[in-house]
Amino acid sequence: MYYFIYLCKMKKTREIILDTSLELFNSLGLSQVTLRTIAKKMGISQGNLNYHFKKRDDIIEGLYFQLVKNIDSSMSSMQESKNPFQLLVSISETIMFNFHEYRFFMLDFTQIMRENKKIKKHYSELTIQREEQFSMLFNLLIKEGLMRKEILPNEYKNLYKRFQILGDFWISDAEILNSNITKKTILTYSVILTQAIFPYLTLKGQKEYHSIVSGGF
Repeated sequence: MYYFIYLCKMKKTREIILDTSLELFNSLGLSQVTLRTIAKKMGISQGNLNYHFKKRDDIIEGLYFQLVKNIDSSMSSMQESKNPFQLLVSISETIMFNFHEYRFFMLDFTQIMRENKKIKKHYSELTIQREEQFSMLFNLLIKEGLMRKEILPNEYKNLYKRFQILGDFWISDAEILNSNITKKTILTYSVILTQAIFPYLTLKGQKEYHSIVSGGF
């Protein structure tokens, strides 16, 4: 019984460390936050913090995989959506809201990828998986006569790449141009992202797109 209570306390402390670290990384930026900064914010010794996370990289990894888990969980619940355009909008909004919640990742993306091989390896594998998911979505749209067939070599592979680039780096643009990123800001960038598919749709696809996507700024 006492061991169970001890484990619960351990888990709670670990979660508090991750929550506090996320708050600090988001507000101050990666370069300004050390283990000492996190421990001071929590009111604990750095030795106590080191008991749970030996290095700052361990905390960053914990937050990264927390983010991936949140997105995967949300996307799994969307698979029942029967309309591919609704699925596209839902995926876009889910990813963008989650990225904003963990925005320090996207703002310090290059530095994290340079310094953390574990995260870089997982992200590279995840990108391949996401590309396959988008390819399946594109093929479904083509099959249903909503999207035209490819005209240029690797046309839809490059379309996915545009989705990926905008999805990963929109926060940098939003941070520069907006004093405060609101829900409306996030939804605006989601519209920008989803509209990327519109030029590739058939007339039937465009009509259905308009019926599903509210679009507009």
